[in-house]
Amino acid sequence: MGDEPGALHASARSKVRKTTTTLADGRELIYFDDSEPYASGAATRELIDSRPLPPAVSQSQIRFDVLTGEWVVIAAQRMDRTFLPPVDESPLAPSRRGKAPTEIPADDYDVVVFENRFPSLSAIAGDQHLPDFVDREPLWPLAAGSGRCEVVCFTSDPDATFATLDVDRVRTVVDVWADRTAELSALPGIRQVFCFENRGKEIGVTLTHPHGQIYAYPFLPPRTDVLIRRSREHAEQTGRLLLSDILDAERRSGRRIVLSAEHWTAYVPAAARWPLEIHLAPHRDVGDLSELEESERDELARVYLELLRRVDRFFDGVDAVPYIAAWHQAPVGDDRQYGRLHLQLFSMMRSPGRMKYLASSESGMGAWVNDTTPERIADRLREVAS
Repeated sequence: MGDEPGALHASARSKVRKTTTTLADGRELIYFDDSEPYASGAATRELIDSRPLPPAVSQSQIRFDVLTGEWVVIAAQRMDRTFLPPVDESPLAPSRRGKAPTEIPADDYDVVVFENRFPSLSAIAGDQHLPDFVDREPLWPLAAGSGRCEVVCFTSDPDATFATLDVDRVRTVVDVWADRTAELSALPGIRQVFCFENRGKEIGVTLTHPHGQIYAYPFLPPRTDVLIRRSREHAEQTGRLLLSDILDAERRSGRRIVLSAEHWTAYVPAAARWPLEIHLAPHRDVGDLSELEESERDELARVYLELLRRVDRFFDGVDAVPYIAAWHQAPVGDDRQYGRLHLQLFSMMRSPGRMKYLASSESGMGAWVNDTTPERIADRLREVAS
């Protein structure tokens, strides 16, 4: 990324200090410090990864599905990735004396970002010598799975959740998302940057330490591709931005609004697919997290915490609702003007102990069936407000 190992950088917010280093296998790791004595640079985190790791490799490919027009990532090296280790053996914990070293060399940290050890997409995947087609058949285009996958550890506390973080830490995470969005967007060949958090074993989380991920795709993922096409058509017909018109329509109606602040509005979409789903959008047209102003980031930290805490109160008797928090951002390059930043926060839990499974209609035909109404979801989210 152009940084020397161990280099210190001051972010746009002076109280957050960015320190870049390299892990034993060549992957990048970045500390974002918001606590003293590290934020001021009076002290630095441990930067040496002493593990005897072989150089990082990736054999990821992307193959084109001619039936759908979608790219599919083939990442066979992920089959043997770490799966639900004991809490005291988590690779996302700090490296503490007397215990095996982890992915993070320091004995403590505030927020840490590092390249995934088992990535779906990686820059080194481009080192492969691949043909242009699978089996030399023009129907099946083939390319290296170039891109980048990063892990974001929100805290060193293994017992925390995002919803239990204080607002200052969440504000730091917002800056981290913005920083990574800007840097990954500048990498060659990247078309979209996707910041997200998965929570809960019910949806396949394999590491319980509070963390999220960031994917930098070399293609437009299917959902973005459809959204951009619909937005382009809308602009050609009306001269307006589709996602802005949707936000305006929801605010005019008010029926599904669950939270409204100076810079942000949260609502349940009129055609919600999940039994619990919220969209959060800025009032100003911005493409991605890196374009947010300081006041918008400040408010986002508070609003986002409130939404996550409402999600955890949504079902009586459920303390930790499984969810996916997905930040949709505008594409890099072509068609960027048709995208707009928004969060999609949703859970596949439909009642305590019962999940919404994507069965034949959803998985086989792509025809969604929701077992509740968006209006009932919005009513409940307002009921459980702080």
